[in-house]
Order: sequence, then structure tokens, then C-alpha cells
Amino acid sequence: MTLSERIDKYLTTQEVARRYRVAPGTVRYWRHIGYIPEGVKRGRKWLYDPDLLDQWDADQLESERAA
Repeated sequence: MTLSERIDKYLTTQEVARRYRVAPGTVRYWRHIGYIPEGVKRGRKWLYDPDLLDQWDADQLESERAA
């Protein structure tokens, strides 16, 4: 995998907000309180690994089923 492909893999705050159908401010709040997997700050932007978000989604679903 090239560097460009690895960089393009990560999602911005806006893309994560679209994924979960919430406002970007909600994603920033979730990050602040530790609700979602930690992102990586590059410059002024936060980037999120979609593989970690997929795992987080699966964990959330599993905990809901257990409840």
C-alpha cells in the first residue's frame, strides 16, 4: 500500500459525522469525552481510522445485544 493510499484511508471529522448522521460538533464532543476511538491530529485536522470505527461499531452492537 502506498503512502497516498494509507492517507486516503483515514476519515475526516466531517466524513465521520456523515457516517453516523450527526453534526461535526457531535463528533468533536464524542472525541473530547472519549466516546469514539481516538483520532490522529495532523495539522489542524483530526483523522480517524475506519478500521477502528468498524470495530467500535461491532463492539457497540455486541454490547447492545448483551443488554
